[in-house]
Amino acid sequence: MKAEVIRWHQFSRRGDAVFRSLGREIVISTLSVATLLTATPQTAQAQTTAPRDGGSEREVEVGEVTVTASRVPMPMEQTARIVSVMTRDQLKDCPAQSVNDLLKHCASVDVRQRGGFGIQTDISINGGTHDQIVILLNGVNISSPHTGHLAADLPISIDDIERIEILEGAASRVYGTSAFSGAINIVTRGLTPTTSQGGRTPIRGAVGVNGGSFGTWGVNGSIGHAKIGTLSAGYEQSDGGTANSDFKKMRAYYQGGADLKDVDLNWQLGMSRMDYGANTFYSGKYPNQYEEGRRYMGSVSLKTKGRVKLMPTAYFNRALDHYQLIRGTSTAENFHMTDVYGLTVNAQTTWKLGTTALGADLRNEGILSTALGRPLAEDQYVSIPGHDGYYKKRDNRTNVSYFLEHDVLLDRWTFSFGLMANMNTGLDYRYRLYPGIDVSFRPSQQWKLYASWNMAQRMPTFTDLYYKSPTQEGNTGLKPERTSEFTLGTGLRLQGLKADVRLFHRHNSAMIDWVMTPDDVVNDFTTYHATNFRLDNMGFTVGAHLLFAELMGRESILRTFSANYSYLHQKRYDDHEIVASSYALDYLRHKLVLRLDAQLCKRLSATLSYRWQQRMGSYMKYEAGKSTAQSYAPYGLLDLRLSYTGRHFDAYVEGNNLTSHRYYDLGNVLQPGFWLMTGAKWKF
Repeated sequence: MKAEVIRWHQFSRRGDAVFRSLGREIVISTLSVATLLTATPQTAQAQTTAPRDGGSEREVEVGEVTVTASRVPMPMEQTARIVSVMTRDQLKDCPAQSVNDLLKHCASVDVRQRGGFGIQTDISINGGTHDQIVILLNGVNISSPHTGHLAADLPISIDDIERIEILEGAASRVYGTSAFSGAINIVTRGLTPTTSQGGRTPIRGAVGVNGGSFGTWGVNGSIGHAKIGTLSAGYEQSDGGTANSDFKKMRAYYQGGADLKDVDLNWQLGMSRMDYGANTFYSGKYPNQYEEGRRYMGSVSLKTKGRVKLMPTAYFNRALDHYQLIRGTSTAENFHMTDVYGLTVNAQTTWKLGTTALGADLRNEGILSTALGRPLAEDQYVSIPGHDGYYKKRDNRTNVSYFLEHDVLLDRWTFSFGLMANMNTGLDYRYRLYPGIDVSFRPSQQWKLYASWNMAQRMPTFTDLYYKSPTQEGNTGLKPERTSEFTLGTGLRLQGLKADVRLFHRHNSAMIDWVMTPDDVVNDFTTYHATNFRLDNMGFTVGAHLLFAELMGRESILRTFSANYSYLHQKRYDDHEIVASSYALDYLRHKLVLRLDAQLCKRLSATLSYRWQQRMGSYMKYEAGKSTAQSYAPYGLLDLRLSYTGRHFDAYVEGNNLTSHRYYDLGNVLQPGFWLMTGAKWKF
């Protein structure tokens, strides 16, 4: 008996619409990884792909896909912001082992990965830094005020993800002050009530194993019941592809919800643990660093179903970090514990003149540390969990934001006006305003024009303010970063083709970076110090996406081909000589991403991807105790993944960096060559 396959042509406005399929198998038309989607329901019908299991088709009309590019979620084709969406189908076939690996395939995202499988990764958007973006899990801000280096320590795996939304540009009026250059929202999968023929709600799950080069292996599993929730967990370890890059990581994630009469209720809990050799992560002068991280998070949210929708969310994040400059010793050893509590309340209603949203966010950020913060009195010391010693320093700040937005959706136009009023006790008790406006115009169903202007602010992290080591020195006198950004773009949707062009200009005042000047280089001893300076980032991205099913029919072996290119340029407004920059000035000038997807036979698919990039800036290379400034060399990487998809069994073979090219993406951290992985999963 063949499985019934439902063909999706539209998506609903509900955030959980993709789960409401009553247990049937779903085939969803793919969306471009790094392109603004402009397809209307009519043009979306043009794209079809053959069912991988050979099942029969029938068409079902549902609503449109919605994204959270504004305070009010709206259909993708009507939003006036740059939003890239990585769908479930793309995530499944992508040659990647972590969320960080997935983001490498987006042209506007810079992923500076220090280790494999998502170990210590800096993620930025359009020439920003790793501290200038917000990472959200189901819309909940899980970013850390300690440092953006640890922002990607996530409690989920690729199998847990339904889609990834990437919002480019200043987004403070949507996601708060930390969304300085963009935001990444990871939406997880879930189960909705379904019944078997016996009238019972089934239990679903999967168990998987993987293994590969450099002693890498892992196990993972998930189990879920629609009325109870889903639980996933995993463990991975590796010797690493280079010296002192071994790691062990664990994760666990639970998600549940309830659809009550008057409200929808959702909750999530997660934890992650990472222990890894940190090689030359923070300084090439010390190649034997080590770090341990523990992270715990939870949130509860609800949404009322009346005409005026109230959406409160309460959340909590705790991060524990243990760092050793020289592994196995107490030299420059640091311990940190960061706690974040937050309460966000949103309200929205639709009336004659559009949709109005009001919101407030209260977020308390605190840190106990042996190195970061203000000194405590001896009777205020706090014991370090699991270790001898005490936290002897502390800092705390409260961030209060109020939001107002009004959206007008017309047949051809979308207008979104917004304003954030923000006060942070770490700065002063004065409220500052950050406005923004987004506009899009759709001359036809196939063509879209859009423009936006937004302002944003970011407070320095606790590391920016206080960190001090033999090679780094923070600055308590740092000013908050501020930006004003303008974007302009167009998108085109034709039979078998999606294409877009977008441009941006971001004026950053009081930009924060860790830099080295000639005065910081004395007798081969180098120090990076945190400082402010004015900097403009400007650039463009072009993308094209061919849909072979529309061009050649559903029987075509080739499914999709995408090509995306990003160009960036900077202008600095001071003439002080900088020998090396850790982050802001080491931007990607060029990035090209190519991807080809093919269906080789009924159950076997292949994805071939190529990424070429050139980074500006330089780093200090240490050899025989001497340091010299080195420029980054351009490089290209070729990856291939073969995937077998069965009804109860999946398997894959994946080769990363097929040409075994050795390269530097951040400082002295030499990246490994060819890495082979294979894995299998049993589904029930």
